Amino acid sequence: MKKISLLILVLILTSHFSCERDDICPETTSTTPRLIIDLHDFSNQEEKKNVLDLRVQGVGNNEALPGYDVVRATDDLILPLRTDSNTTQFKLHINYLKKEDGTIEGNEDIITISYSTEEIYVSRACGYKTIFKNVTLTIEPDGENWIKLKESLTDNQSIEDETKAHFILYH
Repeated sequence: MKKISLLILVLILTSHFSCERDDICPETTSTTPRLIIDLHDFSNQEEKKNVLDLRVQGVGNNEALPGYDVVRATDDLILPLRTDSNTTQFKLHINYLKKEDGTIEGNEDIITISYSTEEIYVSRACGYKTIFKNVTLTIEPDGENWIKLKESLTDNQSIEDETKAHFILYH
C-alpha cells in the first residue's frame, strides 16, 4: 500500500512541476502599431478640428475600414498599415453621402503612406510585431483637395507604438 501511495505522490508532483504556463499573449502587450493622424484647423494650426461625415477606405477595397463607415465627426484617425507591402493608400472622403440612386457626394482625397518594415520578436505567446521606419505621407493632388497641408511630427518618422500622433493633416 505504501508503494502505491508513494507512486501516486510522485506522479502528482511530476505532473505539477512539468506543466508550463499557458501561452496567451496579454492584452497589454504592444503589437503591430497603427498610424495615428491628428486633424487640425488650417487657419489656426494649433487647434484640432473635426472632420464631418468622414468615410475611410483602402484604395482597391470597396468596403470602408471598420469604424470609419461615415464617422459623423472626428479629429483624429487611427489607421492600420499593410505589413506585406511598403505602401498603403487610403481614400479619405469628407461630407460623404451616398444617395438612393447610387451617386456619391462629398470630397475625396487619397493619401499614400510609404515605409520600410522591420519584424521584432515579442514573445513565444505573442510572436512577432512589425514596426514601420522612414514613414512618409503624401497627398495625391486632385485640384480640389480638402487636406491643405501635412506635417510629420519627427524627422525620419518611425511608428513603433500608438501612444502619440505621428502626423498632422491640416484642413
